[in-house]
Parts: sequence; structure tokens; C-alpha cells
Amino acid sequence: MLENKQGQRVPNVVFKTRADGEFVDVSSDDIFSGKTVVVFSLPGAFTPTCSSTHLPRFNELAEVFKNNGVDDIVCISVNDAFVMDAWKENQEADKVTLIPDGNGDFTRGMGMLVDKSDIGFGERSWRYSMLVKDGVIEKMFIEADMPGDPFEVSDADTMLDYINADASKPAAVSIITRPGCPFCAQAKRMLSAHGMDYDEISLGTHAAARSVRAITGRDTVPQVFVNSEHIGGTEELEAYFARLDNNKAKQAA
Repeated sequence: MLENKQGQRVPNVVFKTRADGEFVDVSSDDIFSGKTVVVFSLPGAFTPTCSSTHLPRFNELAEVFKNNGVDDIVCISVNDAFVMDAWKENQEADKVTLIPDGNGDFTRGMGMLVDKSDIGFGERSWRYSMLVKDGVIEKMFIEADMPGDPFEVSDADTMLDYINADASKPAAVSIITRPGCPFCAQAKRMLSAHGMDYDEISLGTHAAARSVRAITGRDTVPQVFVNSEHIGGTEELEAYFARLDNNKAKQAA
């Protein structure tokens, strides 16, 4: 039975991390003392749900968490330091602190160490998230104790909604570009100027020209999408931002 430890202190352990080519001991106090920390724990680095959704969304919302009183976002997994560092680089998760719980000491102390020997993983962490203030667990979101790897409540959005249900989340933005395209560079500058992070799909690297026609019905780049809405090219993006700026000006008046 997975125990909810709300109101209790986090386990006092020492994590074996890596820095500058050397092992560095990091204690629970180093991570939690005097801070408000969001923790999410998962079965393993490089595994599908962990890599496609769990870690990326926490990284994406990191600034929003910070603006709502969170000092750090920590991902803990029963993996060694080398694996966690490689995963962090692979995921480009620069806004999340990845902590290796190689021996499972922290996870065992949380009561979240589970046996996944049936798939060759040995003992790993159950998937959960928690809000910790000065070492004391205020809130836990624990996935249902059922077969497989459920992922329903330990996600970043659920935690952010608990902290502040009215928090403003960043738009999901993608832009299809071509190397050397000046209009693409202009569109990316506009997105950055308006504080919009974006995923870039570069023709020749991530997709072919036929993908632009298949997705947008057009032959030119850039093509910009915001929250699943197809904005269009550079001129349409400029008009889109003009409307946004005009609406903001009216609201401020």
C-alpha cells in the first residue's frame, strides 16, 4: 500500500551526484532546507512517459512555478548519476534539478520503492509528485496503486493547479522553418520579443517540404501554430501580435 506522507518530513539521505567529473554528496537538507520545492518521481530515465511528458512539462512550466513561489523543481529517480546527467542533457531539461537516488534510499524512505523485476527494472520508484516546504511535505499526488505505469495525477499541470489554479500558463507554440530563411528568422524574433518559447521544426532535419503542404496546405515557411491554431506566416504572425497588443491596450485603458 502506497502511503501518503503529507505533514511529515522528507527522508534524510545523501544523494551521490556528479559535478565537474567528480562525485558530489548532496543531502536532503541541501535540497529542501528553507525552500519551497516541487518534487516529481518516476520509474526511470529515458523511459517513454517520463521522457515524452512527465519531465518535459515540468521543465516547460518551470518559470510559472517560480512566479508562484516555488524555489526549485526536483526530479528524483532510482537511477545512477551518470544516467540522470545523460538524460538531463538529452532532454535539454535545464530548468529542473535531476537527482539520482541510485540506491533507492530516498524512495524507500518515502514508501514509494516498488518491485519492477517483471520488466527487468529491479526496484524503482512509483510515480508521484509532492510539494515540500522547508523539508515538510504539504501535498502529495500519488498515482493509483494498479498494474502498469498509471500517469493521471502526478503531472505538472495538476501540481500547478494546486498551487495556483489561476496561474497563467505559457502558450504551446511551434514553428516550421527552413535553414537560411530570413522570414523564419523574423518570425522567431517576433515570438521571442513577445516572450513565447517555441518548438522549431526545421525542414531537411525534422521534416520534408511535403509535410508543410500536408499540415498547412501551403508551400512556404515559416508556418506558426499557437495552442493548435494555425497562425500562418510572418505577415499573419505580425497581425496576430498586433491584435494581442491592441486587446491588452484596451484592457489596460
